[in-house]
Amino acid sequence: MAIAESLAAPERIEKDRASDPLRRPDQVLEFFEIKPGMTVLDLFSGGGYYTEIVSRTVGNEGKVVAHNNQAYLEFAKDDLAVRYSDNRLPNVERLTAEANELVLPDNAFDAALAMLTWHDIYYLDEANGWPAIDGTRLVEKLCSALKPGAVLGITDHVAAAGSDPADSAQSLHRIDPQRIRDDLEGTCFVYEGEINVLRNPADATALPMFAPEIRGRTDRVVYKFRKV
Repeated sequence: MAIAESLAAPERIEKDRASDPLRRPDQVLEFFEIKPGMTVLDLFSGGGYYTEIVSRTVGNEGKVVAHNNQAYLEFAKDDLAVRYSDNRLPNVERLTAEANELVLPDNAFDAALAMLTWHDIYYLDEANGWPAIDGTRLVEKLCSALKPGAVLGITDHVAAAGSDPADSAQSLHRIDPQRIRDDLEGTCFVYEGEINVLRNPADATALPMFAPEIRGRTDRVVYKFRKV
């Protein structure tokens, strides 16, 4: 009910509403168990599409920490200018840090989201402000920051099975879903399941996710992990 009310809020940005049918945030966020009163981390939150929905869902008693690095701030600057104008989302704390310098409070979050961004751990473009990321250390930070029982929700664009994550991230902005599970296996997180609401078998996964022919309709996984 809270998610549905958030999506129906008249204050939402029209561009976001137009994205809803392709993103299906009602089903995704319900699967990730986002509820009123929670404290949620939105890792690499980009332009803040999910940040706003989660902000409205957790309500005045909840909080969202919207993380971005400098590259994302530049990439999404137009969306962010609208998103946070006139204190639209007062329960959102904006946090800017490169992944390797990210500092999070211990045992603070009821959930964390990485929406279409896990592949970015493997991306590298130092010339344009995207340094190499220590993925193992980032997972350790999430382990420390999430409360026991908290959900880590991950969605991402699918790359071919067995593809090298550095190659697929660099050229396609995609990742082999098994790599996501491999990254988290043996850590504080256990894989709890997936839903197929964003899968698209018509996507051959060979095109970059930005390609006009497939943008917004890529084959995407929706994975839920639980901190133990």
